[in-house]
Amino acid sequence: MSILVIAEHDNAELKPATLNTVTAAAQIGGDVHLLVAGHNCAAVAEAAAKVAGVAKVLHADAPALEHGVAENLAPVVARLAADYGHVLAPATTFGKNFMPRVAVALDVAQISEISAVESADTFIRPIYAGNALATVQSKDAIKVITVRGTTFEPAAAEGGSAAVETVDAGSEANDKVTFAGLEESSNERPELTTARIIISGGRGMQSGDNFAMLEEIADKLNAAVGASRAAVDAGYVPNDYQVGQTGKIVAPDLYIAVGISGAIQHLAGMKDSKVIACINKDEEAPIFQVADFGLVADLFQALPELSKELDKGA
Repeated sequence: MSILVIAEHDNAELKPATLNTVTAAAQIGGDVHLLVAGHNCAAVAEAAAKVAGVAKVLHADAPALEHGVAENLAPVVARLAADYGHVLAPATTFGKNFMPRVAVALDVAQISEISAVESADTFIRPIYAGNALATVQSKDAIKVITVRGTTFEPAAAEGGSAAVETVDAGSEANDKVTFAGLEESSNERPELTTARIIISGGRGMQSGDNFAMLEEIADKLNAAVGASRAAVDAGYVPNDYQVGQTGKIVAPDLYIAVGISGAIQHLAGMKDSKVIACINKDEEAPIFQVADFGLVADLFQALPELSKELDKGA
């Protein structure tokens, strides 16, 4: 039976997490169909048709779908799901927002944040903040799944030639919900979930002003800047910087943890990074247990020295 993947996008571009989800769908087996639901998003549908491995693109266009409001998107997905054996979405804020509503509408259990596919009905997902892996088998006729993108390689964005089919997007928005607005920080650095290099700060940074030291290094490395939950809760940086179980899950080529103790909540969000380096003055900090390279030092001395060394190599 075919598999339906819900595309994450902003009505202009396809988000990278969609490509990882397509890979997971391909591993399940069967034709992969991609749903692009939004408003004035024909360009996204055209881009989706070029994704390698996608057999068909379903294009649902309506004003009510412009902002991806869960109460408007979930009914569209649930209606289309009747023709599929699996419905997949990225385990991002986007997917986590509407997929539980889809599962409820279909009266099935959601399988959250799978990290591997064993078979068409059996999947592996992390539990206990990533300290254990559970093998989950589902007997539901329609399997509703969110995908942890960091554990699947992205499908190629070019090379496909899928047909684009227009589908019913529904006629009315949910009258109990109104989209009030979107506030998001913008900068020229890479986005956290797609960056190849990330430098993150924790409570040891002591203030938000001190994050300027991380930003200086990030600009030299073309890296993203992240933070631990402790730093976010302390008000040093905005919430969208947060890496961890209740923040963003990342797996860059290089993750640099500065002034981060290594609480389990944070490790759950970054321990799949290919190389982990850390700077902490406490040699007993748990972060050293997962780090490939560790420096026991005062970050206020180490960061300026690192910045100078990067200047030499420029």
